[in-house]
Amino acid sequence: MAKAKDKDRIKKHVNIVNRRASFEYQFLDKYTAGIMLMGTEIKSIREGKVNMQDGYCVLHNGELYLHNVHISTYTEGTHYNHEPMRVRKLLVNKSELKRLEKGVQEQGVTIIPIRVFISDRGFAKVEIALARGKKLHDKREDIKAKDVKRELDRSGF
Repeated sequence: MAKAKDKDRIKKHVNIVNRRASFEYQFLDKYTAGIMLMGTEIKSIREGKVNMQDGYCVLHNGELYLHNVHISTYTEGTHYNHEPMRVRKLLVNKSELKRLEKGVQEQGVTIIPIRVFISDRGFAKVEIALARGKKLHDKREDIKAKDVKRELDRSGF
């Protein structure tokens, strides 16, 4: 009975979203990828200490790597603690990797992390997107649409 309670406590809901990404980029396609982590990194993710504002993904030698994602050091860690800004390998299927390679070859398309979450099985996952940068007028249109929606919600329609 005590073990079941411990398992429920471990599977805490973690959902860290890169909100700036949806403002800066137009998403073309989304994928879910696993991350190769060290022991203290998963503990920090479970605490919600991840910053992926400037994060991006790079294809190198047929593998996908995550750059510029800051996972804070674990407070209870010893001298074996991880480096916060290290490059992490992402785990995706070969078919998904081929689609990502094709997509990145287009001008102005990149791969960015959208959110970090813990799966049902307890593994850390990253949702990545094939994205194209928005122009200034596209951002203005998004802001206008948000304002109109907010006004409609206030008025009760």
